[in-house]
Amino acid sequence: MDLNLADKVVLVTGGSKGIGRAIALKFAAEGCKKLIICARTEKTLMETRNEINTKFGIDVLAVVTDLTKTKDIDHLAEIIQDRFGGIDILINNTGGPPPGEFKDFSLKDWQDAVSLNLFSVIYCCQKFLPRMKEKGWGRIINMTSVSVKQPSNNIILSNVVRSGVVGLTKSMSNELARHNILINAVAPGYTETDRVKQIVERNSRRDKISVEEVRRRIIEQIPIKRIGTPEEIANVVVFLASDQASYVTGVNIQVDGGFVKGIS
Repeated sequence: MDLNLADKVVLVTGGSKGIGRAIALKFAAEGCKKLIICARTEKTLMETRNEINTKFGIDVLAVVTDLTKTKDIDHLAEIIQDRFGGIDILINNTGGPPPGEFKDFSLKDWQDAVSLNLFSVIYCCQKFLPRMKEKGWGRIINMTSVSVKQPSNNIILSNVVRSGVVGLTKSMSNELARHNILINAVAPGYTETDRVKQIVERNSRRDKISVEEVRRRIIEQIPIKRIGTPEEIANVVVFLASDQASYVTGVNIQVDGGFVKGIS
């Protein structure tokens, strides 16, 4: 299947590790030659850039960016404009807010979560949509979580804030379709990332049981009987970003091994 990505300009935010890294690697594997990744931590960002360059011979543009700061996003957009003139595909991917219950968080914690996981998506869309509209083609994929379909215990910030991203995705899909810009969300289930490791360790301490027991209880809830890999999430994201997904917009697709029990 030809995904026709060789000449597309792709930006993957949070692209240095975990699911974001896997997405960037998948784009490179599918022949994307114009790839940009950004993240806050320079060390891991450059490690991922070098890995992609070594494996695929692609000169990846890597820009240190704090997505909670509009000036950093402005700087990122300026660099991309100078090099590529804009982007065709935007992958809005950010790490999740801290795990915990309602009682654990101050108003500032809520504001920080909204800034990281919702406002960053809004501002990136504002910065990069004009070029897509000019070209009459674009793809936006917003990374969410299965918690927006089946709220999970102990991650209330993510449950609430990422649901806002789903509302944004659906609303924007109705506005952008006439410009041939498709926008979707992807909702990973339990995936082998540092984020899930953090949640497992916190639950282990809270419930006074071993990490292995926490993992066993999670896996028991997943019909496929295993935790997913970042590469399995990336496969769906890259497909949605391609010409092959030309009639898919406004959806939030869970990639979770059957974890979510609801029909819709």
